[in-house]
Amino acid sequence: MDDRAVPILPSRDLRESLEFYERLGFENLGAPPEEWNYMILGRGTIRLHFMGKSPEFSTWSTPTSCYVAVADADALHDEWTRSGIVADVPVTTDYAMREFTVEDPTGNLLRVGSVVAS
Repeated sequence: MDDRAVPILPSRDLRESLEFYERLGFENLGAPPEEWNYMILGRGTIRLHFMGKSPEFSTWSTPTSCYVAVADADALHDEWTRSGIVADVPVTTDYAMREFTVEDPTGNLLRVGSVVAS
């Protein structure tokens, strides 16, 4: 397995987060969120973990964010827009990335990007 990092994001309501992320094409890869107050979601090779409200939750500084590297940010933006998810319009950065952002119901910010073909 290649080295990788997996973000653990807070969720004010795991069931609400699951429904939101399912609209983005993610699926629950673990137990029902109520079982462990924790959730592991996947979409292709992307993994996001979520922690439900707990005493530790109050020490987190929300909103949080993570970067999701994808092959084609424009295609993913179009897919998510068709599913009714509101996301910023993709922009090309001065560091040669095509990026957009989307905010989940808890306020976590997903910055999604792909390398601009040269």
